Amino acid sequence: MKINRHLILAFALLLIACNSFAQKLGKYNAIYSGIPWFDNNGKVVSAHGANMVKDHGKFYLFGEAHSDTSNAFAGFNCYSSDNLYNWKFERIALPVQDSGKLGPGRVGERPKVLRCPKTGEYIMLMHTDNLAYKDPCVGYATAKSITGPYKFQGPLLFNGEPVRKWDMGTFNDSDGTGYLIIHSGLLFKLADDYKSITEKVVDNKWRGHESPAIFKKGGIYFWLASDLTSWERNDNFYYTATTLKGPWIARGNFAPKGTLTWNSQTTFVMPITGANDTTIMFMGDRWSYPHQASSATYVWQPIIVNGSTASISQYMEGWQINTSAAVVRIIDARNKGINRVNKTGIQYKGNWQHTLSDTVLISRSDQKGDSFSVQYNGTQIGFYGQAGPDGGYARVILFDNKGKAMLHAMIDTYSKYPVTGLRFLSPVLPKGLYTLTVSVLGEHGSWSDKQRSDYGSKGNFVSLEKITVKD
Repeated sequence: MKINRHLILAFALLLIACNSFAQKLGKYNAIYSGIPWFDNNGKVVSAHGANMVKDHGKFYLFGEAHSDTSNAFAGFNCYSSDNLYNWKFERIALPVQDSGKLGPGRVGERPKVLRCPKTGEYIMLMHTDNLAYKDPCVGYATAKSITGPYKFQGPLLFNGEPVRKWDMGTFNDSDGTGYLIIHSGLLFKLADDYKSITEKVVDNKWRGHESPAIFKKGGIYFWLASDLTSWERNDNFYYTATTLKGPWIARGNFAPKGTLTWNSQTTFVMPITGANDTTIMFMGDRWSYPHQASSATYVWQPIIVNGSTASISQYMEGWQINTSAAVVRIIDARNKGINRVNKTGIQYKGNWQHTLSDTVLISRSDQKGDSFSVQYNGTQIGFYGQAGPDGGYARVILFDNKGKAMLHAMIDTYSKYPVTGLRFLSPVLPKGLYTLTVSVLGEHGSWSDKQRSDYGSKGNFVSLEKITVKD
């Protein structure tokens, strides 16, 4: 067979170009909460109301895809990772259906995937609804492969009837039994094939108790839930029991009161089992209505368990975990190989207010179009700023030395209480000359719930306290 040398050369050049492009996307070295994460394609990870499954040594993350214009179902995404830091987009595991409960103009939330021990099939449970949230139902879909595609099968039935509830979660016990968790303290046992319900295990009749999640450690079950505040964050709480039937004992908040669960809402709890121990990882959503696709982020933190006590007493801005040993190590983005940029190197455009507070210079603006930029030579850049009751949206763009936009993100700086923290951190990129530009959008998140209570920010401010660059 005659070999086409030109074809081989072209193919080799294509591989070099692809590898170069992939390298430019960069990697993260830890789990960083409250900032946008970028997948292998350079797009913001969109997987809210999520769960995680470890399958054949790899972690798979499932969650809601979103748009910035509507809360209508946009599909459920699937990502994979070897280390929990860097995520590869696999596919839309379950897309919008042509019609029916997950058709156009419907709601699809909180996808939870279980691998059935009996059949080897993957079962996805989810909340379906209409946009007015007046047609709730728990549905299910099936797939032969963990990444899908999943086929929507319709409502999950109990005694021949759909479960007409909304916020839901799942739990796999150590014996392989699957459970459906429902808001207000309701727990169902799944059939052996996970495709129907065989038993109502307990009905605690708790008021509200949305975003439920259960985990087990040391023979004790922990049930986490949040209060009823729509997309707003609140102080989530937990219960414990020695059996799933209860009695369930109220234990209070698992994060310090007033932190609003470190500005997040429970979505799932992932046990990461190592050689000698198991780390319990809290997975929370930091919602950002209406820009859920662009600005909602994730708060993932290790839960410290001591007997029947569970706590996230310390907020870890960045942390690493050895997934083989389940050992946690804190990473401080301010101090580990990252240096302060001289404030005089920041170029401000517009009417920024500069205030010196406790030897820290804080710059703020709420004027649409105002921006700050910094040119740097390094591998990674981030910035710290204050979030508060008057915080708004900011656009972040990272340019290479040719002026090409490499990364785009939208940042939400709203919080019910003032808090300074990391707002953006790029992946680690090849060392070079880059420019970071942050612009005030003149918008903020706000919404009303079913009772017409108003939530969200009262202003459009964006602030800068510190820029950090890694050489």
